[in-house]
Amino acid sequence: MSFSRALLWARLPAGRQAGHRAAICSALRPHFGPFPGVLGQVSVLATASSSASGGSKIPNTSLFVPLTVKPQGPSADGDVGAELTRPLDKNEVKKVLDKFYKRKEIQKLGADYGLDARLFHQAFISFRNYIMQSHSLDVDIHIVLNDICFGAAHADDLFPFFLRHAKQIFPVLDCKDDLRKISDLRIPPNWYPDARAMQRKIIFHSGPTNSGKTYHAIQKYFSAKSGVYCGPLKLLAHEIFEKSNAAGVPCDLVTGEERVTVQPNGKQASHVSCTVEMCSVTTPLAVIDEIQMIRDPARGWAWTRALLGLCAEEVHLCGEPAAIDLVMELMYTTGEEVEVRDYKRLTPISVLDHALESLDNLRPGDCIVCFSKNDIYSVSRQIEIRGLESAVIYGSLPPGTKLAQAKKFNDPNDPCKILVATDAIGMGLNLSIRRIIFYSLIKPSINEKGERELEPITTSQALQIAGRAGRFSSRFKEGEVTTMNHEDLSLLKEILKRPVDPIRAAGLHPTAEQIEMFAYHLPDATLSNLIDIFVDFSQVDGQYFVCNMDDFKFSAELIQHIPLSLRVRYVFCTAPINKKQPFVCSSLLQFARQYSRNEPLTFAWLRRYIKWPLLPPKNIKDLMDLEAVHDVLDLYLWLSYRFMDMFPDASLIRDLQKELDGIIQDGVHNITKLIKMSETHKLLNLEGFPSGSQSRLSGTLKSQARRTRGTKALGSKATEPPSPDAGELSLASRLVQQGLLTPDMLKQLEKEWMTQQTEHNKEKTESGTHPKGTRRKKKEPDSD
Repeated sequence: MSFSRALLWARLPAGRQAGHRAAICSALRPHFGPFPGVLGQVSVLATASSSASGGSKIPNTSLFVPLTVKPQGPSADGDVGAELTRPLDKNEVKKVLDKFYKRKEIQKLGADYGLDARLFHQAFISFRNYIMQSHSLDVDIHIVLNDICFGAAHADDLFPFFLRHAKQIFPVLDCKDDLRKISDLRIPPNWYPDARAMQRKIIFHSGPTNSGKTYHAIQKYFSAKSGVYCGPLKLLAHEIFEKSNAAGVPCDLVTGEERVTVQPNGKQASHVSCTVEMCSVTTPLAVIDEIQMIRDPARGWAWTRALLGLCAEEVHLCGEPAAIDLVMELMYTTGEEVEVRDYKRLTPISVLDHALESLDNLRPGDCIVCFSKNDIYSVSRQIEIRGLESAVIYGSLPPGTKLAQAKKFNDPNDPCKILVATDAIGMGLNLSIRRIIFYSLIKPSINEKGERELEPITTSQALQIAGRAGRFSSRFKEGEVTTMNHEDLSLLKEILKRPVDPIRAAGLHPTAEQIEMFAYHLPDATLSNLIDIFVDFSQVDGQYFVCNMDDFKFSAELIQHIPLSLRVRYVFCTAPINKKQPFVCSSLLQFARQYSRNEPLTFAWLRRYIKWPLLPPKNIKDLMDLEAVHDVLDLYLWLSYRFMDMFPDASLIRDLQKELDGIIQDGVHNITKLIKMSETHKLLNLEGFPSGSQSRLSGTLKSQARRTRGTKALGSKATEPPSPDAGELSLASRLVQQGLLTPDMLKQLEKEWMTQQTEHNKEKTESGTHPKGTRRKKKEPDSD
C-alpha cells in the first residue's frame, strides 16, 4: 500500500474504517489464519471452557515455567500492517496496553482461562515487551492497535491477542484438559487388562515377625509348577533363589543389577526370584513379600503394580495385619476375594523391666540397634575398649559384606558375640539374636513432602526390629527387648503397646509413556518440571497416593543439560542412587555424558574412572569412599541391563565388584582400627557422643510430646527436639550424630564462617571511618 493510500485510510471515519477492516481481515484470513473474535465472543467461549472443565482441582500455577517469546524483527515482506493503516505510535500503544492491564473485566476474563494474578502479570509483561520491541507486528494485531489508538475500537479487543500470547509462554493453558486426562490415576486396576481377564485367588498370610507366614507361602511356591517370588530387597531375593535351588526347584534370579539363570543352556527356569520392581511375568503362582510396604512413600508403587497386575492363578501376600483392610478394598474393585490366614509368633518375646545402662552389661547374642553411622562407630569403639568383638551391619554396606558380618555373628565358634546394627536388620537377614537393645528411639525420616524429620520410631518399625530377637530357627528360642537408657524404656513399652495404624492408601507412579505424552503437549518443559506438573494435575482415588519423586527429580535436574532423548533421560533418572554420595551423583552425570556422546563405557574406561586398583581402607573415610565406589559399580550394572550396547562389560564389572566387596569386608572386620585411625587424624570426632546421648534426646522428646499432646506421645513430629545442656552435647555434635553433617562438612562450614566474619568485620571497620550521612561507593562484585 502506498503512503498516500495509507493516509487516506487513516482519514476515513471510524465506521468506514471498521467496515474496511472487516473486509481486509476477510481477505487476509487465508494467509494469517482466523481473526480472533471480539470480547463478547471470547467471554462466551470462556464460560463454555470453564463449565467443560467440571470440578477439576485448581492447578498450582507456580509450577508453570514461562517460555521466552522473542519480539519480531524486520519482515522480508515489509510491515504489511503499517502499509494497510499507518505506523504505530509506540507512546500511544503503551498507554493502550496500560489501560488494558488495569481493566478489572480483563483480569476476571483471564482468570476464567486459568490466568491467576501471578500468571496474568507475567503474561502481560511478556505481551507488552513483545508489542513494544517488535519491528513489525502481525497484520491483525497491528490493525486492532491502530483502531484503538484512533478510538475506532476498545482496549478490550486486545484480549484475544493477549490470550494467544499467554498460551505461547504458558503452553499448559492450551492443553490442561488433555493433561488432566493423561494424569488421571483414579482407576489403576484398569491398567492391567490381562490380570483383569482372569479370576485370581488372593491369599493373605498375616502375622508378626517370626510367625512362619513367609515360610508357608514359600512352601506353596516350591510346590507350584512355576512361580515368582517378589521381595523388597536384593538380599531376600538372593535368599529365596538359593533356598529354591537347594530344594531342587530350579530358580532364576532377577534384580535391578543382576540376572542369573541356572539352566546350563541358558533357558529360563520355571521359578524366578526377583526384587518387586522387576516382576513382569505370567505364572501360575506368585508370592509378594512385605505387602505392607505398599504404603512406602517412595517405593509403594512397585507393590501396587505387583498386587494389581501379576497374572497368576494364586497370589500369596505376606505382611502385617495392618495391610489387610486396604488389600481387601483394592481387591473388591477388581472383583477378587481375599482369603486371610493368621499366624502367631512362634517364639515368645518379652520387654525387660530394666535398661542396659552400660555396655559393661552386654551378653553374648546382644544386638545394639542404632539409627546413625556415628552411633555405630561410637558403640563399636566402646565395645572394643572392653575387650569384646562385634559385628557391624548398616544400610550402605554391600550385600556380600552384610552376609559376611551376619555369618560371623551367627557362628557359635567365632569370638564375635555382639552385633551393632541399624534397622537394616529389620528384614532380609537371618540372625541369632538373644536380646535387642535400642540405643535410641529417634530415627531421621523423610515425610511425604520430602522433608527431613526427627521423630520416634513407629510401632510397626519397633515390632519389626524387636521381632528379630529369639527367632524359631536360631539357637535363642526366647527373645528379649530393652533400651540403652532407663528413661527410654517406658517410651519403648508405650510404642510396642500401641495398635499399628491400618494402612490407608497404596502408592502410584507415573509411567514413561505418561510422561512422554505430557512432553508431547509441553515439548519445551524440563523433565523435572514435567514431573511436578504431572503430580499437580494427577487425580487419585482415596485408596491411592502418588509416590514421592524427589529422588527422580534430583537426577533429572542433575543431567538436564545433557542432550538425551526423553525415554533415555527417564531411564537414567529411575536408576537407584544414593544422592548423599557425591561420587555416585557425579558418576551418574558422567555416565549420561558418555552415553550422549555415543561412547561406550568399557571395562578399561571404568577402571581408569574409579582409579583401580583400590587400596584397603586406612580409616573410616576410606571405607566410606569404597562403599561409594561399590554403589557406582551397582549403577553401571543397573544401566547395563537397560543399555547393553553402551555398558557392554557387565560380567567383568561384576568380577571387579566381588573383589571390591572383599576389600570392604576386610575393612569392616577391622572397623575399630579404622575408627582409631580416624580419630588420630581428626577425621572422626566421637568424643562429643557420650553413651546413650540420643537416648536422652528421645527421653526429652517424649516429655515434650506428653506436655504438648497429652496421651498422643507417638504420632508427634519432632523436627526440633530441645537440646541438652551445652556442656553435654554441642549443636555441631548433635547434627553430626543425626547424620545431618559430616566432619568434612563441619570443617568447610567453619572455614566459610571464618571468612564471612573477617569480611563482615572489615566492612564494619571501613564503614565506620566515613561521616554519618555519606555513602561509600559499592564495590563491584567481580573487582577482586
